[in-house]
Amino acid sequence: MSQLPNDIVLRPRFKMEVNLPEETLLERFEKLEAKDFVVSRVTHHVFIRIPKAKQHFWSPQLHLETEPIDDQKSLLRGLFGPNPGIWTLFMFAHFAVAIIFIALGIWAYTNWSLERDFIGPLAGMLLLVLIWFLLYFAGRMGKSAGKDE
Repeated sequence: MSQLPNDIVLRPRFKMEVNLPEETLLERFEKLEAKDFVVSRVTHHVFIRIPKAKQHFWSPQLHLETEPIDDQKSLLRGLFGPNPGIWTLFMFAHFAVAIIFIALGIWAYTNWSLERDFIGPLAGMLLLVLIWFLLYFAGRMGKSAGKDE
């Protein structure tokens, strides 16, 4: 597999043209049998996951979406990433940190404008920057933990 052009990508995407009609391509995915992964299909979406017994917190999944180009070709779009529930929790944490950062910034500015002590909110903002970096590196570690899978 070739290297990704952007090393920061946490959920890599790809798309490719396949010389098969959409329904034939989807049927081939349904017929895949392997003990190392589970394939499920919902309309024109295919999900390839690690079996529950082998999964860990950062286990990735591959979400494939098919789209017909014409009668003989299909477009296949793919997205590698963690379980959607984990990803939602992870993004919620980022959002919460951002909201608290903004609130502390407003509080620090207000205290500075009123010539009051603003070191507490400023220290909180610096702590939140550290938390942002920790969340980012946790995502990178999770990505590398699921790389073999």
